[in-house]
Amino acid sequence: MFGFLNINKPQGITSRDVVNQIQRIVRPAKVGHAGTLDPLATGVLVVAIGPATRLIEFVQQSRKHYYGEFLLGHTSDTEDVEGEICVLAGAPQPSRMEIEAVLPRFLGMIQQRPPVYSALKVKGQRAYDLAREGKSVALASRPVEVHSLQLGEYVYPRMALEIACGSGTYVRSLGRDIAIALGTGAIMTGLVRTQVGPFTLDNSLTTEALSVEKIQQSLHSPLDAVRHLPQLQIGERDEARLARGQSIEVDFHGQCQHLVATDRHGSLCAILVNRGATWGPKINFSRPSSE
Repeated sequence: MFGFLNINKPQGITSRDVVNQIQRIVRPAKVGHAGTLDPLATGVLVVAIGPATRLIEFVQQSRKHYYGEFLLGHTSDTEDVEGEICVLAGAPQPSRMEIEAVLPRFLGMIQQRPPVYSALKVKGQRAYDLAREGKSVALASRPVEVHSLQLGEYVYPRMALEIACGSGTYVRSLGRDIAIALGTGAIMTGLVRTQVGPFTLDNSLTTEALSVEKIQQSLHSPLDAVRHLPQLQIGERDEARLARGQSIEVDFHGQCQHLVATDRHGSLCAILVNRGATWGPKINFSRPSSE
């Protein structure tokens, strides 16, 4: 098997649980996922099977879309409803206009401090493990990109946000910072990932009744992971060179670090990297001829 599954992860299980379930069905093929969803969250989880696991980094580069729900006037150590919740006394009740007025501050490249309860590592240990042990955790702010941000339903204290962002963005921390800008607090009560690149919630699969046959029928092409990159079709001679790890000459003059090489049948051969005057395989799916 070689491709991607678009899974609708249910609430209450981890992304790793989904991978393990699929792994038991397709073993010995490798399985991995492209972007963790917390147990509280649901929605699109892109699962790579077989050689497609080598393309996960390109799926992670894709734009992600979320629908997040928050409770204003509250805080928690986890920044969501799964932590120790504190109700803020005398918290302001911002109007819809006031919320919409601060949203532009969080568009584009912004600095975001990740939540303490996250999978980021601090000196080799997961931040959430340290936090659960009662140890002090200080995570530095880092740049993330928010492409679009809109206020959805709002009836105080419940607020919904529609978000499109880049990899590494924590939606619960985005809600936290928006609330701080409004002079209050917020915790995330629900999160749905509605899209990752070309993978949408509308054409996702549930984890129920998965079988080898169902997985084979539902596999997305590995090319779906790299639709955002320029593609070129190569001939048999260049395919043979790539299979041996050699570079090829390419008539491409755009500004791009990677190219997608396909064979005459449209199948993925390699991800090429610029080597100056030539392009060589960064990830190679071609195999040398047995001749």
